[in-house]
Amino acid sequence: MKKINFPILWMALFLLMNILNHQSRACTNVLVSAGASADGSVMTSWTYDVGGFAQPLHFYPGGEHEEGDSLNVYGFHEGEYLGTIHQVPRTFRVIGNMNEKQVAITETTFTGRSELHGGDGLFDYGNLIWITLQRASTAREAIEIMAELAEIYGYKDTGETFSIADKNEVWMMDFIGKGEHARGAVWVAARVPDGYIAAHANQSRIRKIDWRDTDNWMWADDVVDFAKEMGWYEGRRRNFNFQEAYDPVTPTSLLLCESRVWSVYNNASPSKEFSADYWRCVEGADPYPLFIKPDEKITVESMVGLLRDHFHDTPYFTGEGFAAGPYNNPYRWRPVFFELEQNGDTIQYAWERPVSQPQTAFSFVTQARNWLPDEIGGICWYGLDDNYLNVFMPLYMGMKEPPRSLTIADPMEFNWDSGYWTFDLFANYVYAQFSIMIDDVKQEQQKLENRAITMSRAVDKAAKELYEVDKEMMAEYLTDFSVNNAEFVVDRWREFSKEMFSRYNDRYIRDEDVLRPWPQGIGYPEEFRRRAVEERPNFFDVKWRQPGEPIK
Repeated sequence: MKKINFPILWMALFLLMNILNHQSRACTNVLVSAGASADGSVMTSWTYDVGGFAQPLHFYPGGEHEEGDSLNVYGFHEGEYLGTIHQVPRTFRVIGNMNEKQVAITETTFTGRSELHGGDGLFDYGNLIWITLQRASTAREAIEIMAELAEIYGYKDTGETFSIADKNEVWMMDFIGKGEHARGAVWVAARVPDGYIAAHANQSRIRKIDWRDTDNWMWADDVVDFAKEMGWYEGRRRNFNFQEAYDPVTPTSLLLCESRVWSVYNNASPSKEFSADYWRCVEGADPYPLFIKPDEKITVESMVGLLRDHFHDTPYFTGEGFAAGPYNNPYRWRPVFFELEQNGDTIQYAWERPVSQPQTAFSFVTQARNWLPDEIGGICWYGLDDNYLNVFMPLYMGMKEPPRSLTIADPMEFNWDSGYWTFDLFANYVYAQFSIMIDDVKQEQQKLENRAITMSRAVDKAAKELYEVDKEMMAEYLTDFSVNNAEFVVDRWREFSKEMFSRYNDRYIRDEDVLRPWPQGIGYPEEFRRRAVEERPNFFDVKWRQPGEPIK
C-alpha cells in the first residue's frame, strides 16, 4: 500500500508550552462576511503570535490518490509520527491556511477545561486544519470533516476557536476534545450573518445556541449531554451556554483576550461605543456580541489596519505613558504577568495585550471571491513577523510554487535569504527608537502594499482572460506574479533596512549622505528627562558644588 507523507513543519517544545500555558494567550482572528466587505469578498485573518518562533510558508501541492492509499499524520507541535489515516481520492492544493477551492481555516487557542486535554487521538489543531484543507471544498464541508476526523481518529489538543470560510460564507466554530473520557470532540459552529463581522482571540466566544436555526448553526449531537455528564451543566437544553460549560471566563481571559475583540469592534464600529467594562473585568458588565455590523464596509486595507492596532485613539493606547519608554514603544516585553510587593501583600499585574504583537511569526488576510474562478478568487495576503512593521504580500491560490524567501525560517539561525529574518531583524532595530523611526517605516510599508494592491487588480483581469484561453498559462502567470512580488518586497526590505541602519546608526539621525555636518543625536523627550532628574535630583545638574554637598 502506498504511503503519502503529510508534509508537516517541526515546532520547538516551547511552542507547545506557550499554547498550553494560560499566561501566553496568542493569536487573533477577524471574520468578515461578503455583505460586510467593500468588494463582496469573504475575508478571514490570523496573527500567529508565538514568541521566538519562525515558520516556513506551508505549501501542499495536492494530487490524485489511488484507492487504498493512506496518509501518515505527524504532530503539528513537534513533528512526531502519530499514526495513519485513510487517504481520499483527490486532495486540494493548500497555501498557508487556504486551499485552491478558496476555503480558509484559522484558529485561536482558548485552552478550555484541562480535563478535556490529551487522550487517545491522532489529531492536534494544526494537522486537523491542514488535512481538512486538503479535503474540503466548502466551509460547511470543512466543519463536517473536522468533526468526523476527530470522531474516528480522536482529538487530543486543547480547546480551539476556528474561523472557517469559503467564497460565500464564514463560520466561527468552538471546538474541544473529550480528553481521556472519550474520542471525538464537542463543538458548536455559527455562521456570521451576511453584512456582519466577528472576532475571537483565545477565549471561547459562543454562548447561547439557536437550536431552531439549522441553516446557520451546527453542533455536535452530544454537546449538551457531555457537559451534563461532566457536571458542568444542569439546566434545559435551550438555556445551554457553551462558553460557560467548556471555557468559563476569568480576569485573565478578559484582560488578554476579550480586550482584542473589543479593539476590533471598537475600530470597525465606533458608533456603537462598546464599553471597555467587560474586558476591564467589571463584574456584571455585558459581554460583547458574537457578531456586529461595521460602520463602513471592510476593505483589505482596513482589515490589515485591524491587525495593526495597539488600542490607538483610546485611553488604553500602549504607545503612551511611562511603560512605553522614552520613544513611545507600544509593546510590552514578555512575560505578560508580573508581581510586586505592596504593603506586605503580593499583587499580580498584567501588561496590556493589543492585537499587534512583536512575537508574531506570520500573519495574513484571506480573500475569497465568488465572482472569479477559484484559482484567481482566492488570495492570501501574507506577512512575516510583527504585523505593524511588516508588508502584506498577495499569494494567489492558483500559483504552483511558493516564494523561496518565505520557505526559509529557522528560528535558531539567522539568514538574510529568509523573509522572516529580514523583517524580524529590522523590527528589533526599530523597537529601541520606535517613535523616531516609525514614520519612515510606515511610508515604505504603505508604498509597497499600495503597489501590490494596485497590481493585483490588473492581475485579476489578465488572469481571468488567460483562464478562458489557457489555464496552464494562467497558473504560470499567477505563480510569476505571486513569487516575483514577494521576492521584490523581501529584497526591498533588505535594502530599506540597510538604509535605516545607516541613517539611525548609534542613535544619531543622518539626514544627508555626507559625513559633515555632524548628525543629530536622537536625545530624549522632556518627560523622560524630567523623570531622570527627579530620580537623582542632585546628580545631573551642571554647576559648581560646595564641599560636602550631596551628589547622588
